[in-house]
Amino acid sequence: MPTATPSAPIALGLQPSFGFGDRIGLATPGHVAALQRAGTGILPIFAQQSIREMTRTGRSPETVMHDALRGMQAAGWRGATGADADHLKTREDVDRTAAAGFVMFTIDPSGYVDAQADHYPAADLRERYKVVRAEVSWAEAYRGKRVALPNGTPLSIDDTAMMRAAVKYGRAVNAAVELAAYIRLVQTRAGREHEIELSVDETDQPTTLAEHYIVAAQCIKGGMKLVSLAPRFVGSLEKGVDYIGDLAALEQALRDHAAVAEVVGPYKLSLHSGSDKLSMYTAFARATQGRFHVKTAGTSYLEALRVAALEEPALFRRLCAFARERYDVDKATYHVHATLADVPPPDALRDDKALERAYLECWDDVAAGKGFTAPGRQILHCTFGSVLTHEEFGPALRACLTRHPTTYRDVLAVHFDRHLQALLAGM
Repeated sequence: MPTATPSAPIALGLQPSFGFGDRIGLATPGHVAALQRAGTGILPIFAQQSIREMTRTGRSPETVMHDALRGMQAAGWRGATGADADHLKTREDVDRTAAAGFVMFTIDPSGYVDAQADHYPAADLRERYKVVRAEVSWAEAYRGKRVALPNGTPLSIDDTAMMRAAVKYGRAVNAAVELAAYIRLVQTRAGREHEIELSVDETDQPTTLAEHYIVAAQCIKGGMKLVSLAPRFVGSLEKGVDYIGDLAALEQALRDHAAVAEVVGPYKLSLHSGSDKLSMYTAFARATQGRFHVKTAGTSYLEALRVAALEEPALFRRLCAFARERYDVDKATYHVHATLADVPPPDALRDDKALERAYLECWDDVAAGKGFTAPGRQILHCTFGSVLTHEEFGPALRACLTRHPTTYRDVLAVHFDRHLQALLAGM
């Protein structure tokens, strides 16, 4: 076994980076193998978990960090790595993750976002702006602002755009700046560095360029050490499947958002729900000129289920059946389109390979350019918490992975090599 001492997590700054979420704690050797296979200059974040994921899996920040560091050591990783405390909302979240050694903090102020702001008619918008104006008086500084973006796209913030941004994101910006100040205080007292990602992607409507500009500029003015920002991009980025939408329109939007990040920052654009979005990775890397962060999480869990499908198909059948029982409840916090009617129940698919194809997608389908489209992936993705905390299925899946570590490593290596190669093609 390699004895190299794993690198302590550091702030990665503006270098291209990739987050490998691991909901079980056994995936890091496979993540390392993918990086070695790709020969990439993209820096990894192995310790990455959101508070919601930890709650659903019964893990702690210390456990996530320990498992990532242990996996790095087992795989002989000596390179740089970050550590992302994802989707933080409160000071308690910061305290818990900072104590475990995380250095990247992803602030999620979605609880303060007015998600209906895009639909307010003009008169209603003006009235709502009057309500919040005292709290977000800084928004007036952006009224009438014109910016010449470096890619040639004009950015003009008229009265309506300013008011809509203030109503939609104003209170969220204030909350994010306040939490960022607390992060800076905690990390300074501990003698540790930090960097911040801001998530504004959890809305139904795409983030406009005006909203992006105002939010980022105000956060930086407020002292936030902003290293990356995750807008809500055009199209649909659903869990567990490839990008759904017009790729040409997406690439133009990516160029525009990257231009805003260049003018206001610079900082990286971040792609959340980045798992399995192979069709858009090259455009993402190209539009950002390599200044990006990609965040994945559920796909390593899905590939853990693939190990069960390959090595212990009877277990995989039972997991699929249980996931179907939980799906309609567990999908409530996700934007997904799959329904139970879209996928036959396991007992209707007697062939093990057919079952894998229906619920995970076979690699030969993906290699043929089909992409990740199996609706069964969303059923399995959304139910990870129910499976991993179940008294029978959680231990059974972990035992399967423990019995077949080489298979899990190799499956992950192939899976993430495709992700990384698609990004490298745009760099």
